[in-house]
Amino acid sequence: MTRWLVNVWLLGAKELRSVMKDVTLIVLIVFAFTIAIQLVASGVKAEVSNASVAIVDDDHSELSRRMRDAVRPPYFKSPVDIARGDVASAMDEGRYIFVIEIPPRFEADVLAGRRPIVQILVDATAMTQAGLGASYFQQIFATEVLDFMHAQGLLAQLPIKATSQTFFNPNSQSAWYTSVMQIVTNVTVLSIILVGAAVIREREHGTIEHLLVMPVRASEIAFAKILANGLVILVASIASLWFVVHGLLSVPLAGSLLLFVAAMMLYLFSVTSLGMWMATMAPSMPQFGLFAVPVYAIAYLLSGAATPLESMPVAVQTVARLLPTTQFVSLSQAVLYRGAGLQTVLGELLMICGWGALFVTLAVQRFRTMLARQG
Repeated sequence: MTRWLVNVWLLGAKELRSVMKDVTLIVLIVFAFTIAIQLVASGVKAEVSNASVAIVDDDHSELSRRMRDAVRPPYFKSPVDIARGDVASAMDEGRYIFVIEIPPRFEADVLAGRRPIVQILVDATAMTQAGLGASYFQQIFATEVLDFMHAQGLLAQLPIKATSQTFFNPNSQSAWYTSVMQIVTNVTVLSIILVGAAVIREREHGTIEHLLVMPVRASEIAFAKILANGLVILVASIASLWFVVHGLLSVPLAGSLLLFVAAMMLYLFSVTSLGMWMATMAPSMPQFGLFAVPVYAIAYLLSGAATPLESMPVAVQTVARLLPTTQFVSLSQAVLYRGAGLQTVLGELLMICGWGALFVTLAVQRFRTMLARQG
């Protein structure tokens, strides 16, 4: 056993030196865990932000002015007056996402107990802004009308008042979510690529023959590649989480960073083992890339990082909850957002360990077979 550990250590050190000499790979890793995280966090928003608004105010009353003043940054830009005849062309040209049309005698109809209608035209090609923005306007205008009627003494105090309490992300900032999920996504894809490239690089450069004449076993070579490449991703991801996500983007980390690091180590072992198994079945790097893309895409789309599991069909949910990527996404959210402890995420950890044991067994068997063919 001691000899096995020493060989894994020496082969792992050789693998680390090989990775460090690959400038292109190092640049890719640095970019993925720094600039890419920043771009996704600042550029991909799930909330309404700086949406362009135009308004056609045919009432020019106190109530219509209050409704106009309630449309404020950072959700919306300040409303721009527009003539009714210019609305169609402005929407066609995409100058405004929302156009608000307030009818004549709007305030008078409200005071008279009638039900006037405020029309909101929406450019639905801006999907996130359009869907959420329309609901924002409903809440904003309903609040302003109720406040106006209270001020006029025309509405008694409502007997029931609903109060919403938003936990873990009270301001609903999408950067808090997308930045951490992007790290998880990058960990998954780079783990598969790095260890797969390491195996195929040995085969294409002919250095696999050097390993065959050395007094080492296939399991030692396989574990060295898995652990060395996993270590590179682990250091890069934790540094990104602390310095980029927590430091630069000011995302609070509620839970234990030590628990998250331990969970990521198990997840990296699982995913790098998967990458090695896939690499032993692909004869060249282009074919490995074609093989890796659908595997990663399916794992990502079903992980819950992009789409909540609850919105998927029941049959798909059943399959998705078994995947290691889904388990790690759930664990990451529980630990980093909700401050969950070991007892809460123990099920996810055991599931990830199970997948890791399966993948490393398959990878070592296939790697041993590949070396036998090479010999």
